[in-house]
This record gives sequence, structure tokens and C-alpha cells, in this order.
Amino acid sequence: MRLYFSPGACSLSVDIVLREAGLPFDLVKVDLRSKKLADGSDYLQVNPKGYVPALELDDGERLTEVPAVVQYLADQKPETGLAPKAGTMERYRLQEWLNFLSTEVHKQFSPLFNPATSEDWKQAVRGNLARRFDWLAPQLAARPHLMGERFTVADAYLFTLLNWCSLTGVDLGCWSALKEYHARVGARPKVHEALKAEGLVK
Repeated sequence: MRLYFSPGACSLSVDIVLREAGLPFDLVKVDLRSKKLADGSDYLQVNPKGYVPALELDDGERLTEVPAVVQYLADQKPETGLAPKAGTMERYRLQEWLNFLSTEVHKQFSPLFNPATSEDWKQAVRGNLARRFDWLAPQLAARPHLMGERFTVADAYLFTLLNWCSLTGVDLGCWSALKEYHARVGARPKVHEALKAEGLVK
């Protein structure tokens, strides 16, 4: 498999899941501004949407969008427990988390990375994120991971999103449960391995 990524972008969650699942893959870096790969080729030929992640399977088929990609990967190695069994209520709970993270957390960050966004708008966005975090923090105060005791693909996604707080002026220290959760997930060997592979830590 081949993962098209940009360092620290949401594709990091897929990188983490691939490593946690023990699946072999190659990393292909994407310049999101120019939409070019390191060899100068056009990334839009890989993913016309123009953003990451894109996962190219061994048969050449490509899959995009974090929630879809990470569930696909988890299903390749069900014994890892990265996702509950399909058709169970636990699996729908996982999908509930992935949808919340995608629509209510991930997309809230987008204006904060846009240099054209006014400061007033950014403050409003930070307020929206704060309300999401006010709800999320108590969930994690009572359990080590989003789904309970077991680390799942949703945790790889949330960890990646929380990484963006320091880059966008969101003080994660306001929510001690989230700060502790972020540190706990960041201490996982495969998470550290992914961060190192993307040049985010030494």
C-alpha cells in the first residue's frame, strides 16, 4: 500500500493506524500548496480532491477520507481491535465518534489554517471548538480512550486533531482531560514512530 500524506495533516491518523495494524506501506509526501509530489508529478492525478489522505491499495484502487480509510485498514487486521466488528452496536459507536471528529472538530480547524480568515472569524471558530471540547473532555475524564479501555482508529484521529491546537492558538491546557489524553496517546510507540517518520519529532 501507499499513503499519500502531508506532515502533521489529518493523514497522520492513517499513518498511525497503518503502524498500529502492522500493515506494510510506503509514504509519499504531498505538497498541498502546489499539489505536487516529490518527483514533480501532479497529485491531482492521484486524488482530484487535492487534499490528503489518499491510500493506494496494492491493486491500484484508491481510497480517500479519514473515516473510510481508517475503518478499511482496521478491517484488514480485525485481531488488533482497532475497530469493533462490523454490524455490532460498538461499531456504530465508533462511526459516531468518527463522524463527530470529522464534522464537528476537524472542519472547525480549517479556517484557523487559512491566512485569509479574519481574526474575528478565528475567534468565533475557537469558541466553537471550545464548546466541542467542553463536551468532549468529560468523556475522556472517565476512560482512557474514546471507546473505553481499547485504543481504536478514532483515537488516532482525535490525537491528530489535538496536535493542531498548538498551531492555531487553542490552549489545550484549558481541558486537563484532553491534555492528559493527548500525552497518553502520544506516548504509544507506534504513534511516536509515525510522528518521527513524518519529521514531526526527533
